[in-house]
Amino acid sequence: MNQILFAGVIGLFLTLVGTPLLIKLLARKGYGQYIRDDGPREHHSKRGTPTMGGIAFILATIVAYFLSKVITGKPPTFSGLLVLGLMAGMGLVGFLDDYIKIVKRRSLGLRAKAKMAGQLIVGITFAVLSLQFADNRNNTPASTKLSFVQDFGWSIGPVLFVVWALFMILAMSNGVNLTDGLDGLATGASVMVFGAYTFIGVWQFQESCANAQTLTNPEACFEVRDPLDLAVVAAALMGACFGFLWWNTSPAKIFMGDTGSLALGGALAGLAICSRTELLLALLGGLFVLITMSVVIQVGSFRLTGKRVFRMAPLQHHFELKGWSEVLVVVRFWIIQGMCVIVGLGLFYAGWAADK
Repeated sequence: MNQILFAGVIGLFLTLVGTPLLIKLLARKGYGQYIRDDGPREHHSKRGTPTMGGIAFILATIVAYFLSKVITGKPPTFSGLLVLGLMAGMGLVGFLDDYIKIVKRRSLGLRAKAKMAGQLIVGITFAVLSLQFADNRNNTPASTKLSFVQDFGWSIGPVLFVVWALFMILAMSNGVNLTDGLDGLATGASVMVFGAYTFIGVWQFQESCANAQTLTNPEACFEVRDPLDLAVVAAALMGACFGFLWWNTSPAKIFMGDTGSLALGGALAGLAICSRTELLLALLGGLFVLITMSVVIQVGSFRLTGKRVFRMAPLQHHFELKGWSEVLVVVRFWIIQGMCVIVGLGLFYAGWAADK
């Protein structure tokens, strides 16, 4: 359990101290944010704010994870390494997108096909590898069965699993990307979900089927390969994002950019897949789903009827254009996200209790 504490504290410390250094470096190189002209007028003052801040919490998370291993003498696990690899890989795709936007002065960044190709390569690699590396109980990091609070139903097979995993990775990475439009909004929401996955990992470890002989009800156990290490990864991410939020909250001194948003979405999907809580993620990350659906509704409505449902999509900008201040939107959306996490954790516990 000390691993979790060390990972969270180290991640927090590294981004608190390291982010201002990154801000100075990015500002010196002139790597500032591009702002859409058709967005809320209040956002125009943000033009030039250093971006690609996701570099800070990606590196902090990786360092915090491995330092926690060195301090406690515990070895890394395949599940933990796969989630970190997915986060870093998606972050690299986002970094290339941000770099082209800023350095090449091309507002759309990577071409759509190139960006999708990068995400597909990273996602497929994760999905295929997650079905390897079975432990002595024959558990691999991921399962070919669908899951809510744990696996259910028949196996969908490795091919359909790869498709399903890709859908989750793309949906969550782009969902966080759409949410990252206001100072601190995506960062604060992510902190809550990573906190939930820290709790889930600890609970699954305590009720693991590997310890079935010591459990009061072995039938309610969790068949997850490395639950405690997933909690370590989640704690490192939570601490790193918390420290980054100090600099990212309004008025933001730095933005995470696609570097950060794609990485966070990938990490969330990876944690859900490896902890066998895939469908539960839609509730735990309810704000990301809500904001993504607002874009789907807006685009669908305009194409079908020529009319817009919202003043602007994603949803947070609709409320800005209605007169809400940026801070008001962020805090209220954080409250919505907090309620999603509470309900999600409640269902997770209820699902376990029902099996007892």
